[in-house]
Amino acid sequence: MKVLLIEDEKTLAESISLYLGQEGYICEVANGFIIGDEKVQVADYDCVLLDITLPGGNGLDILNNLKKKKPGAAVIIISAKNSLDDKVKGLDLGADDYLTKPFHLSELNARLKSVIRRRSFGGGNEIIFNEIKVSPADAVVTVKEKSISLTRKEYDLLLYFLANTNRVVTKESIAEHLWGEEMDGIDSLDFIYSHIKNLRKKIMEKGGDDYIQTVYGMGYKFAKK
Repeated sequence: MKVLLIEDEKTLAESISLYLGQEGYICEVANGFIIGDEKVQVADYDCVLLDITLPGGNGLDILNNLKKKKPGAAVIIISAKNSLDDKVKGLDLGADDYLTKPFHLSELNARLKSVIRRRSFGGGNEIIFNEIKVSPADAVVTVKEKSISLTRKEYDLLLYFLANTNRVVTKESIAEHLWGEEMDGIDSLDFIYSHIKNLRKKIMEKGGDDYIQTVYGMGYKFAKK
């Protein structure tokens, strides 16, 4: 899961980024209004964590700009302001949640999981696709009720496919989603095939069907045959 944190307090940003990284997220950080506004326009994220008071502008303007271009984007406002007006305006503009500083990182993680689950998978506690069942709360995957052991990247890849069933996703979009800015400067994306091959093999070893279709010249599609 890829998250963008727009936060100018360096210590807090580092703390949140480190924590989310340990929880398995790809967390990119923007420390001001301009870079934050640019990032949300050019890249897709599972969720944006957005401070209101930023150098160069107001975070609510980023939210407004984002929602005009990507109405379905998930956003949690994190702010030291506890103003009812700010909260109401943020929610009116389309924010999914509002968390007032200071907060526990575990609470942020819980709200983040809830928003992503609601936005990408309709809010259920489990994601079910035929014989495949995923429990995001504890990252457990089963195929025909048999547990399947996935690496973090294979798990994230499966969630990405499930969130985009019946859509063609390119190698570039997979790389950006699973590795974020780490992919800058990488010339070849051939290694993605290895992750897809391993995921396909593990699902089929437990009796699952092969839902990963190669769309030549374009990418991959996760769909019923």
